[in-house]
Amino acid sequence: MTTRREIFKLGAVSALGLAGMKNGAEDAPATPPAGTAPAPPPLKSSLLAPQNMPIPYAGVFRRPPELAPFETGFDNGNPARPYARYALTQKLGLAQFVPGLTTTVAGYNGIFPGPTIRASQGTRVEVRIRNALPALGLLQPGAFNTVTHLHGSASLPQYDGYANDFTAPGNVKNYKYPNWQTARTLWYHDHKHHITAQNVYSGLAGFYPLSDKYERAQLPQGEFDVPLMISDAVFNADGSLGYNDNGHKGLWGDIIMVNGVPWPTMKVKPRIYRFRVLIASITRSYRPTLSTGEPVYVVGTDAGMVPKVQPVKSWRQGTAERYEVLIDFRRYKTGQMIELRNLSNKNNIDFANTGKIMRFEVVADSGPSAGSISSIPATLDDGGALNAARGGIATMSLTPAMAKVKREMKLLRAGGQWTINGVTWADVEKSGFSTLFGNPQPYDVEQWTITNASGGWFHPLHVHLVDAKIIGRNTNGGKPFAWETGPKDVFYAGENESITALMQFDTGAEQGGRYMIHCHNLVHEDHDMMVQFSVGDWRTNDPVTTDPPVFDPTPEGSFPPVYRPALPPGT
Repeated sequence: MTTRREIFKLGAVSALGLAGMKNGAEDAPATPPAGTAPAPPPLKSSLLAPQNMPIPYAGVFRRPPELAPFETGFDNGNPARPYARYALTQKLGLAQFVPGLTTTVAGYNGIFPGPTIRASQGTRVEVRIRNALPALGLLQPGAFNTVTHLHGSASLPQYDGYANDFTAPGNVKNYKYPNWQTARTLWYHDHKHHITAQNVYSGLAGFYPLSDKYERAQLPQGEFDVPLMISDAVFNADGSLGYNDNGHKGLWGDIIMVNGVPWPTMKVKPRIYRFRVLIASITRSYRPTLSTGEPVYVVGTDAGMVPKVQPVKSWRQGTAERYEVLIDFRRYKTGQMIELRNLSNKNNIDFANTGKIMRFEVVADSGPSAGSISSIPATLDDGGALNAARGGIATMSLTPAMAKVKREMKLLRAGGQWTINGVTWADVEKSGFSTLFGNPQPYDVEQWTITNASGGWFHPLHVHLVDAKIIGRNTNGGKPFAWETGPKDVFYAGENESITALMQFDTGAEQGGRYMIHCHNLVHEDHDMMVQFSVGDWRTNDPVTTDPPVFDPTPEGSFPPVYRPALPPGT
């Protein structure tokens, strides 16, 4: 068991986007009238005493620690086929999230966010993930089983984090990631069916940025490449984590976290910074904006760089979406404070300070400038020609004429359950996992229209495996919003909105198999808004039986983590 001293040394003195209240909200009607929004349930804020309540901007910004591989080499000694092996242990840890109190969390290596794993295109990665959690859950009374999904990776089904491919305490699974895709911000998180929300809320989430030569040549690197994992939290009076999903609708906390720190202040030089913004809340969506009214510049979406850089003064972002934005701090004076605020969106529940996210403090320039860029680019080249060499098509080059099939998907609520076209994951399980939303063949292009017909809720819908191009919305004049003009794998379906997207089912050199589609409001996913599709034969690469977890005979601590040197706190 990791000691408190060891946890603090690893940088876990942070705050976690966690938890509900023991005194829950009253349920709204299970099925509101069509086209109407239910009244938000009454939620109380954290039960912390005044001396334990975090103060906005008093916290010191920190980046998640970067994990080094325990082994590197080349497949069959071929320098053209490099690999790297990492080890993560899911276990309990202690952290000081709020002043004066400690909290038990479940995290990768016992910390939140989990260690960042930086990967390069063309380097195959294996991640050995051991479940060293106790028998029973931290926020739920059942078995503490886990599933790890590398969100945004074109992994084979048996390594994709299929909801029923679980690792029990005491077992280990070796996940294999090909990393042939273009550069993007991926993240890894738990995906165990029925308890995904609780497990992610408990701390099972971390960054996995994928780099390539095109991204390295055009966007900031090193200290100017900053991951921001945004989440929200509610704490009980003793600082412990609670849970209340408000009748399977969601959870909205009153404390906003960035990389596990409540409303932190980050010191920035007068340079151009790149921020990888990930929403790791289990329900809340955000609309970030700068207090100065100046634009940020969107340079990346979920699945890679945008062809044309988009200046926006605010943008809408739901759970699991990733946007990479540039902020130009050269226009500000030393000592100036700039806030990243949250304008919020429909059908969130907001509190006194949920309109704040973090603050930047401009400091005098010093030290090396390696990794910085000198101007905001107008366009970006993601090397899409590499896709054609593999038999694929660059995502942003897809056209409607390429689509072999058009499919309609309706997001609904019925009988207290969240459904997709009236189907739930329970239906998929009852069919012996044979029920499919679609069955494209490798490299097929399809056009999907996603419609939120559920009334007064929003749904960030995630399609595993694919990178997609949004070509239409029934809002915004029928066009995608400015911030979503790059490749996407999560689609924000607001109230009564529909999105039309093109996607190619590119599994690389391997055959495909079954992949999930679900709402990334993780409470909705767990109850029971998830279905599946198959690329090719649905029995190929069975995600549960092909390479299952096994008992781990090695003593805990056999793979001690080694972290790369960190930047000073606050930067």
